[in-house]
Formats: sequence, C-alpha cells, structure tokens
Amino acid sequence: MSRIDPIEILVLYYSRSGTTARLARHVARGVEEVAHCTARLRTVPAVSATCQAVEDDIPAEGPPYATQDDLRECHGLALGSPTRFGNMAAPMKYFLDQGSDLWLAGALVGKPAGVFTATATQHGGQESTLLTMMMPLLHHGMLITGIPYTEPALSETTSGGSPYGATHVAGPLGNNPLTDHERVLCHALGRRLAHTALALSRGRQANP
Repeated sequence: MSRIDPIEILVLYYSRSGTTARLARHVARGVEEVAHCTARLRTVPAVSATCQAVEDDIPAEGPPYATQDDLRECHGLALGSPTRFGNMAAPMKYFLDQGSDLWLAGALVGKPAGVFTATATQHGGQESTLLTMMMPLLHHGMLITGIPYTEPALSETTSGGSPYGATHVAGPLGNNPLTDHERVLCHALGRRLAHTALALSRGRQANP
C-alpha cells in the first residue's frame, strides 16, 4: 500500500470580536476529522486609516499572522471573514491583494477552497460576502467546494448555513452562540475540503 502524504488545510480568517474565530476553529475540527489531514490556523492583522499605525509582528493571542508562504504551502484553503456591508472585511482583502507573486507562479491553481462568514442579522449579506470572497480565489485557479445539500443540516437550519459556505448569525451584539446546525455545517465544510484535497493529492501521486 502506497504511503499517503499528510494533507494540510490552511484555515485563514479575520475576526475582530471573536465570532469568525469560533467558526474557524470548528472548520479546523472538521478538517482534522479526516485521516491524514491537519489544519493550520492563521489570522491577519487589522488595517488602519492612520498610516503610522502598525500591528505587532505577533498577535497578543490566538494563532499567528499568515504569510504568503502559508498559502503557497497549503493543500487547500478555508477563508473566513465577518461581513462588512455585504463584502469581506478590509484586513482580509488587504492580505489577499498582496498575492500577485502567487498568482504569477500559479501557486494556488488546482487547490480546493471554501469560505465562511458571520453577520449580525439573518439577512445581513452572508451570501454576497461568501460570493465576493470566492472571486480572488477563482482568479488564482482554486476549486470552490461549497457545502452540498446531501448535508441534512443545510435544509434544516433556521440560523446560519449556505450552499456557498458555512455561516453564523451572531446577533446585534455579536454574542449569539453557534447553533448546532451552524457547527455541523462548519465541520462539513472542513471535511469536504480535506477529502477533496486528499483525493487530488492521491490523483497526482498516481499520475505524476
């Protein structure tokens, strides 16, 4: 039996209040439910309109800040951001905008990717945020996975959850706990990314 190389999924997110961070951790758990697969949790620093303001190189808490090498080295990507007026937050967009070298090298072509987000309200722009987060990933040639309707929670949820990606309705104060369906769908997204990356890796090993 041939050896299976370990698969690593980058779970990359921005979170100001901690809500998207909770989603990221559940996506990571879903990744690690799949044998031979691990999750690499990374975040991005805030940006400021004041040009002199800079973040420390290492965050005070939570996972390290991502680098372009994290994207280059991963076998798949789960990308998460809170919604800002129906779009991803500026810190995540700023980080992705620095990926020209990866694009020129085709470093992300053929890697699976999924997206996740949180909003304050039920109809606060979740799906538009997920769709706009997909756009730079498609430009990089990544393969968008989404969540299929074979996941029962997708049809049963009355809170977050979308075929475009995992979501959470955080509430106006951002203090709603994740519902059971939201957690299940985060895990489902992580598993699907891991299974897809594993299958692609096996295919490349069989057809070098």
